[in-house]
Amino acid sequence: MSSVLTETSIREDVQAGADEVIALRRYFHQYPEASLKEYETIRRIKEELDKLGIPYESVGETGAIGTIVGQKGPGKTILLRADIDALELEDAKDKPYKSKNSGLHHACGHDGHTAALLGAAKILKKQAAHFSGTVKLAFQQAEEIGAGARQFVKGGFVENTDQVFGLHLDSSVPVGRIVSVPGATNASCDIFKINVQGKSAHAAQPDKGVDALLAAAAITVELQSIVGREISPLDNAVVAVGVLNAGTRYNIVANHAELEGTVRTFSHETRQFVLEAVERVAKHVAESHRASITFENYDAAAPLINAEEPAARAARVAADIVGADQVITSQPKSLGADDFADFLAEAPGVYARVGTRNLDDPDTWYGHHHEQFDIDERGLAYATELHVRYALNYLETN
Repeated sequence: MSSVLTETSIREDVQAGADEVIALRRYFHQYPEASLKEYETIRRIKEELDKLGIPYESVGETGAIGTIVGQKGPGKTILLRADIDALELEDAKDKPYKSKNSGLHHACGHDGHTAALLGAAKILKKQAAHFSGTVKLAFQQAEEIGAGARQFVKGGFVENTDQVFGLHLDSSVPVGRIVSVPGATNASCDIFKINVQGKSAHAAQPDKGVDALLAAAAITVELQSIVGREISPLDNAVVAVGVLNAGTRYNIVANHAELEGTVRTFSHETRQFVLEAVERVAKHVAESHRASITFENYDAAAPLINAEEPAARAARVAADIVGADQVITSQPKSLGADDFADFLAEAPGVYARVGTRNLDDPDTWYGHHHEQFDIDERGLAYATELHVRYALNYLETN
């Protein structure tokens, strides 16, 4: 790496742009938009890329991918990702940058992800003469509904990418600490729907009908046997039914019922097995009640599995930023999902976490998806620097 790209020069660039990154985060926080409706968000992102002279392509209606080509010559390609959507949730905190869009709130930190990647883009563009290879900047829509990353994958925007990198701000981790854990860190997310078809009858003559409600209740109970009796106790999986709708009147045997639930696992193999088991169990239980089913599933996210070498690289880079004693390399897995997993299915990489909890400020202690969610904005500088230094470290390593 050339003398221009010293640790000091990068840190100085990060510090010089810190206030601008905070201002961007506050702008996005005030104007949150729901998944697949991020029209003004992506307009502002493109405006910032135009200011930096970074070319970009649209991905779907509300995503974009920018490209910075190193001027030292051809080399590897790395993709940096930030998700940009908000949640359908009121912003209940009393801050100057409180959401101005009623019923919408950046309660998961995506505003900070977007701002930090734009801050990193500015530094990487400035340093383009001093590195080889290519940096792609993925501003991804619809993470909250698992519909955004697949638009990048299906559109071919991840093809010929050698490595992917992403990060998530984390209110459970103190500011000044960075998490990089190898292996599975987040579960897959599948959202299944089971429609149970029965036959109406008067409740006083149940033998004349086929009770879809009873069949649905039996399916709900029996699905729990999958985790209890078909999955190794050493594996991790969840099968949960959160919705059961059936019947129209107290004295009518229900002719239709509908269940909605989720499957969460930490491996591709377990995920496939459990989904097949859910359909199998539902089908046979329904048949035992003389009913029938149709099964459908929405693939929201694959299991998020960090590759060993990128996770180790991120830990080394993080140690240079915050000190080795502030880097977390072992942490319990989360059954929450993130569709960055779709990028990891296309290229090796790592999804890191950057702490945003201020131990002296309870306003930053609220969990993600809470109406009072907020961050210690000092974490944005760490996120910006991690993006920059991970990308340069990877591109300059033979």
